[in-house]
Amino acid sequence: MTAYALLFAFGCFGIALLLNLWKIITAEGVGDRVLALDTLVINAIAVLVLVGIQEGTEVFFEATMIIAIFGFVSTVAYARFMLRGNIIE
Repeated sequence: MTAYALLFAFGCFGIALLLNLWKIITAEGVGDRVLALDTLVINAIAVLVLVGIQEGTEVFFEATMIIAIFGFVSTVAYARFMLRGNIIE
């Protein structure tokens, strides 16, 4: 039964990743692209968690923590760059 739930979740997050890529390509504003990229990172984290559940290993969970930190820092840095024009004061 969990195999069907994992398959359904992979399908949903796969579609979400494709829609995020479409929004990154077709968005008119830079802010919309940044938000779509941040959402893409969140969906990629979800896919890695699903792979970790499917494989039964904890390595993927550690990788998701690293990717989550990287995604958060990059989103904050890019938002700061958009507002002020520089990242480091």
